[in-house]
Amino acid sequence: MEKDLAREQLPQHSQYDGRGMQVDAETGLGAVDIQRIEQVYRKLDLRIIPAFWTLYFLCSAIRSNVGLAQTMNISQKHDLASELNLTPKQISTGLALFYVCYVIFDLPSNLIMTRLSPRVWMSRIVIAVGIIGSCMAAMKAAWSFYLLRLLLGIVIAGMWPGMAYYLTLFYPPSRTGKRIGQYFTAAQVSAAVVGLVSAGFQKMDGLQGLVGFQWMFLLYGLVAICVGIGLLWWLPDRPLPPGEAPTRTGFGKWVPTSRPALTGEDALIHYQDLTRVYRRPRWTVKDLWHVVIDWRVWPLFVMYFGVVGVGIGVQNYATVIIRGTNPRLTGIELSLLSAPIWIMDLIAILLVTPFSDRFHHHRALFFSVPVCIQIAGLLMTTYAGSVANPWPRYGGLLLVGFGLGPTVPITMTWTNEIFQPRHGEVGVAAASALVSGLGNLGSILTTYALFAGWESDAKPGRKQYRKSTLVMVGILCLSILSAAVMTLLLRSVGNGPNAKQISSGSSTSEGEGVIVDGAARREVQERGLGRLWWFRR
Repeated sequence: MEKDLAREQLPQHSQYDGRGMQVDAETGLGAVDIQRIEQVYRKLDLRIIPAFWTLYFLCSAIRSNVGLAQTMNISQKHDLASELNLTPKQISTGLALFYVCYVIFDLPSNLIMTRLSPRVWMSRIVIAVGIIGSCMAAMKAAWSFYLLRLLLGIVIAGMWPGMAYYLTLFYPPSRTGKRIGQYFTAAQVSAAVVGLVSAGFQKMDGLQGLVGFQWMFLLYGLVAICVGIGLLWWLPDRPLPPGEAPTRTGFGKWVPTSRPALTGEDALIHYQDLTRVYRRPRWTVKDLWHVVIDWRVWPLFVMYFGVVGVGIGVQNYATVIIRGTNPRLTGIELSLLSAPIWIMDLIAILLVTPFSDRFHHHRALFFSVPVCIQIAGLLMTTYAGSVANPWPRYGGLLLVGFGLGPTVPITMTWTNEIFQPRHGEVGVAAASALVSGLGNLGSILTTYALFAGWESDAKPGRKQYRKSTLVMVGILCLSILSAAVMTLLLRSVGNGPNAKQISSGSSTSEGEGVIVDGAARREVQERGLGRLWWFRR
């Protein structure tokens, strides 16, 4: 969609000459052709997005495989609960422990990334997740299940907000929504593919003395370790101004180097278009505190709380919910039926997130409509169908999957857009971690307190899980309300830079107190539909 931006609208002080070149009407200076700028960002896409997609696919699979392990080879009593002698409440506790550590360590992990090499830190996360994931094949009792879920939460903390922060080192915030959505599809493909592949792992049950889910944990973990090591060469490090060489000190001398993301003219164009990311004043505790007390964090947190809570709840309990609608289904059938939920999720991401970038002033609308679809799906799952025909309830889960897709990427993108101009690099790192980390309190709610964790609600029958799904409807309504409140407050209060940014920033325009690069000028107006190929004249 971004290939047709040569005549993209600019603020009033900018225009195009007859050659398609951007010209500042105030200064008379020419700039780089917008198409040329987009070529640079597409080069970055090819370097960054496939790497992020791969690492997120593997980490999502390892994180969520516990959900599948609950029903794998259940007829042979080789499922997770039978092998480890776990009760449903103990499984819920183990699932929740992961998110407790995730909430606690998300912010510290992201802040460390700003001081160290983002490439090395991301590689560390994936390698550690692979090691813990492989060890889960050796679980023998509840204590080992609890311990490994705790460790997994610690080592994976900072991955998701770190990826959002990493993107802002290379792209304007208004362009990150589609890209977050692109690699976020890895979670959906992972959920679908892992569900399908688990049918094969169930056929390996008993091979070399391991049950099906143990093979699943072991092999995914080993692949993640290999990919994590490869990321040291694959991912580029933070961009440096043209002509500046990277410095290697301390432990960094022993870490493999990766080639720069851009070189030559491409690097110069990127520097001119996104100057703000090359200015890195060292942040202090006071700067961090300004981010924490910024009221804009908290509506975003509530938005994320609702959608991620529902998403993780459905991801961990999809097969359990489906089995509740139709107890006659086998373990393999349950795994296969869970896959279409995430295919619907993927379709929605690819459809909605590009348009949310083109109309980036209306993020709340692009967030709220999919949340309403989730609510409709949950109500269908709760009340539709009958004992003789449970499939309408399954159709409700497909709707939930579709509605879930774009909401998480849009929330993270909106966080980037709000906090980069206000607080700079530490603003993006801290705010994305706070929104993601605290928002995962919703995951603790849905994994520990709902479904199998709510004993009276888990009793078999027509009303099984009804209270749990209604609770999820309630937190989704809070998410919509928070998006509306955020929109109203931004329109009334605004989102200008804080005092620190004004006093310490430099500018490409005389008389301004903050950095106004080429991308910042273009972000003032939305791209809209006018440059899409089917609207060209």
